[in-house]
Amino acid sequence: MDASSANMTVVLQYRDSFTKAVTKNVIVVVIGISINYINASLIHTFCKHQIFYMNPRYMLFIHLVVNDMMQVMVTNILFIISYTIYKLHVSICSIFILLAVSTNENSPLNLVCMAVECYIAICLPLHHARICTVKRTLMLIGLIWVISMLSVLTDLFVTLATQPLDFFHSRVFCLTKTVFPNPHIIKKKDITYIVYLVIVWFVIFYTYFKILFTAKTASKDAKKARNTIIIHGFQVLLCMATYADPLLKEALLQWFPKNYSDSLFACYIIIQVLPRSISPIIYGIRDKTFRKYLKKYLICNVSPQ
Repeated sequence: MDASSANMTVVLQYRDSFTKAVTKNVIVVVIGISINYINASLIHTFCKHQIFYMNPRYMLFIHLVVNDMMQVMVTNILFIISYTIYKLHVSICSIFILLAVSTNENSPLNLVCMAVECYIAICLPLHHARICTVKRTLMLIGLIWVISMLSVLTDLFVTLATQPLDFFHSRVFCLTKTVFPNPHIIKKKDITYIVYLVIVWFVIFYTYFKILFTAKTASKDAKKARNTIIIHGFQVLLCMATYADPLLKEALLQWFPKNYSDSLFACYIIIQVLPRSISPIIYGIRDKTFRKYLKKYLICNVSPQ
């Protein structure tokens, strides 16, 4: 029995009671709606003011927000399906998995781009306007999606080539391992995550220390940028926790088999939901410019009442 089969067997054996299942789903839906409502307010504020969509920094931020909204929506749908429909056709499940994996891989790549933009703004201020243009930012966002989609589409093509057609009409518990069961895909995924981990953390550390040395003798903006890089690093750390998710679940399965469903719920909240709640704090509340316009938007909505 492989790992995914073992996971499904335990979940089947120790299904949550009706009350516990409803409680978990209500918590997930409430948190998801709350995060996406805040993110939708940020997107509305971004679209209403030219100062934001002509600034590469805010363009990267709003792309991260949209990506997080998609991630929260897809993972919430999969969570609810796991308690209601339980099994999906492989063809339908693969669409959800492709969206979930690609948006998950987009987050650390987007954060790296934001860290590099901060580095250029502080350490190379005379070249910032030339390097960080709106056109290049849009191309960079497109490149992020190309990289993530190529990664997941490769898994789909390998599965199409190695699995019989009947497999895509069968019903499975919607997990990456059940939709893309080829062992070579799992090895490729592990190698990809290691490469992501090395590149992302190298860039984060490099930009942080460069800004740190600049901040010692430079303006208040440099020190703020240094603190922003630290927050980006923490956010990347939470995103990277996804890469350790399979190993963590295997350990929890061995340690707490009877409470495995509760362990999966805790992993989902900490690994999938928590990182998506940090972005609004960094730019929606912490950034003075964005906070000023967001406050005006919220006041305008409240004042007529």
